[in-house]
Amino acid sequence: MTPTSPTTTPTTTRRKVRDGLVVSDKMDKTVVVVVERLVRHQRYHKFRRRRARYKAHDETNRCRVGDRVRIVESRPLSADKRWTVQAVLGRNESLADPGIPE
Repeated sequence: MTPTSPTTTPTTTRRKVRDGLVVSDKMDKTVVVVVERLVRHQRYHKFRRRRARYKAHDETNRCRVGDRVRIVESRPLSADKRWTVQAVLGRNESLADPGIPE
């Protein structure tokens, strides 16, 4: 076996990916996405629902409230924004604002 030097091994980092629900689209090119996950309690072994809110960059303002979206980690875009909308996975027409045409 030949040892590999640190300069020849590529260092690739995978970006974090989360699926969530858009809860606010009032900002320009920014949406607030709620991501839910289940966490097991250490002692009682009951699963609890944990929520995290992420501000994600939406370049084309295509996301609406109620949409299911996939966000990926990115470089810091503002003081709060470190995520970017990658895809809209599904639309929820009942939660969308009826006054805004698509």
